Amino acid sequence: MGSRNFQDLVVWQKAHQLVLLVYKVTQEFPKEEVYGLTSQLRRAAISIPANISEGFVKKSDADKLRFFNISQGSLEECRYYFLLASDLGYITDESAVIQNLAAEVSRLLNAYMKEIRKST
Repeated sequence: MGSRNFQDLVVWQKAHQLVLLVYKVTQEFPKEEVYGLTSQLRRAAISIPANISEGFVKKSDADKLRFFNISQGSLEECRYYFLLASDLGYITDESAVIQNLAAEVSRLLNAYMKEIRKST
């Protein structure tokens, strides 16, 4: 937990990679999804590292945990959108990669939160 800024956090780095992958994948979604699934998925994905960033600078552990919990909620929202996009045939080749990266972010986020709880 000796990170100087949020970019030092492996969980943030992986979450950022997930956002970049979401942007790449959603570029191929049908144009009629621009204001639907594409927008919703991108918004939820961006929320994950954004809330990790915001939580990182909070002084109290309770505040930190609240922002990391919001990240978890956004991550689960993305996982549903990945499932939906896959079922609709919008994500094919990248489906396993994106699901595995989301699972890794989830594990890292849970571990980070567990460490914060132990310190209180």
